Amino acid sequence: MELARARLRVKRAEISLNHAKEMLDEECGVGINLALCGRIRSEQKRVVEARKRLMKIAATASA
Repeated sequence: MELARARLRVKRAEISLNHAKEMLDEECGVGINLALCGRIRSEQKRVVEARKRLMKIAATASA
């Protein structure tokens, strides 16, 4: 069950990151683009952390 939640957490983080990148591609203005760059960086960090947690859970589940 914990492994499924971790996979879901990774998927949600990836979806959120992709959405922020799509919004950056739109011409919204400099202020919004700066905010989106900050959001993208935080979403990238979230994806990395979620993947690390998933790998840790998967390693303990298979042991």
